[in-house]
Amino acid sequence: MKAQALHVAGFGFRHEATIESLAQALDQLIDQYGDVDKLAAACSMLPLVEELGRLRGIEVIAVADAELPTVTTLTHSAQSLQARGTGSVAEAVALIAAGPGATLLGPRIISADRQATVALAKGITE
Repeated sequence: MKAQALHVAGFGFRHEATIESLAQALDQLIDQYGDVDKLAAACSMLPLVEELGRLRGIEVIAVADAELPTVTTLTHSAQSLQARGTGSVAEAVALIAAGPGATLLGPRIISADRQATVALAKGITE
């Protein structure tokens, strides 16, 4: 089987975020980079992203919260570092879900209401 690129959109968001916050951020990401293959979220944040996945017909990958501090992110939010041990939950989730050797296509995108962030990582699937 030939290796193919895998584009994973990882999410981070505040407790106040709505499905509309996530959908608007995802639409910005798609406008900038093109379609995504999968969505991803930290396990503690999974229900809202799973709902978005159901609405859009996109598979969702769960990432263990404990893995978030294990990757280097492009952006560094002091609030995110304190709360989750990573500079960007969205960027960390995207990188982890896209697999070993994945790269971010750019820094996270922030929703218009500033409640959600999303980042796109490119990985390789066998």
